[in-house]
Amino acid sequence: MKFLDQCKIYIRSGNGGGGAVSFRREKYIEYGGPDGGDGGRGGDVWIEAMDGLNTLIDFRYAQHFRAETGIHGMGRNRHGAAGADIVLYVPVGTQVLDEDKETLVADMDVPGKRVMLLKGGNGGWGNDRFKGPINQAPKHANPGQEGEERWIWLRLKLIADVGLVGLPNAGKSTFLAAASAAKPKIADYPFTTITPNLGVVDLSTNERFVIADIPGLIEGASDGAGLGTRFLGHVERTATLIHLVDATQTDVVEAWKTVRTELEAYADELGDKIEILALNKIDALDESTVEMQREALAEASGSEVRLVSGVSGQGVTELLREAYALVRERKAAVAKANPEDETNTGWIP
Repeated sequence: MKFLDQCKIYIRSGNGGGGAVSFRREKYIEYGGPDGGDGGRGGDVWIEAMDGLNTLIDFRYAQHFRAETGIHGMGRNRHGAAGADIVLYVPVGTQVLDEDKETLVADMDVPGKRVMLLKGGNGGWGNDRFKGPINQAPKHANPGQEGEERWIWLRLKLIADVGLVGLPNAGKSTFLAAASAAKPKIADYPFTTITPNLGVVDLSTNERFVIADIPGLIEGASDGAGLGTRFLGHVERTATLIHLVDATQTDVVEAWKTVRTELEAYADELGDKIEILALNKIDALDESTVEMQREALAEASGSEVRLVSGVSGQGVTELLREAYALVRERKAAVAKANPEDETNTGWIP
């Protein structure tokens, strides 16, 4: 299945059905009078977050969505049926943006969340509604109300607990494969990963979280270089970031600074997010070289530097447990801040 994380679509709610102009004409009834029914209301446009979806690929092949028009009213005071609603099913984490691509319309961050995007037009009144002591035989009815229309953007931000960031070829895909059952593409050249990958980490029966690997960042990514910062939105919702630095490159400090600069340029939320810094590929170096690289990176970053190897598995479990501790703290804080939220009433590991 191809990965698609943003698309532009056209939506339109249904028009209301027109009211009917009709008069009773029955044998042996001297004064028939008006009996035109009302038109049915037009269908609404809804959007719903569905668990199990992880891409917007369905919207690549269909970009126009229209709800049904209400049925017109008929004689004998028969009202028209309402037009059928249309529901857009999207992955959890999808944001609905206005045509300007900036104004947030809805954030589908909870499974089953349902939001009305456009309301259908009301049905028109039939001539039976206009009868009175003065005008006993009205010969007019209201047309149905026009529906609404607009262009919107759908942007998917994957729901993950931990995000993997780093330069291209930093070993993120190898680390993801070692940490979870995910099978991302792995090769010895940069930009092997061109779309985000998700993996579920199972530390034990009750210790589980989702980790997201995004394409590598390069200098100038915030200005559109390389793959740009298009995929950084997928780690905005994470509790923490695991920043992998390739220990085999010459200047590990510069590599760390490059990614940090792009994260901060993209959004303050990412720049302020808790970062777990790790030197990867330590299996390819001797102990003295690894220690030298570690000391240089620790001095520049002012934080502890972990040593891991996605190939041999060294330090991977310890790093994942540290990340899981931060995930637990984040979930506990959210549950405490929103005690009445139905999504936080369950057990928190």
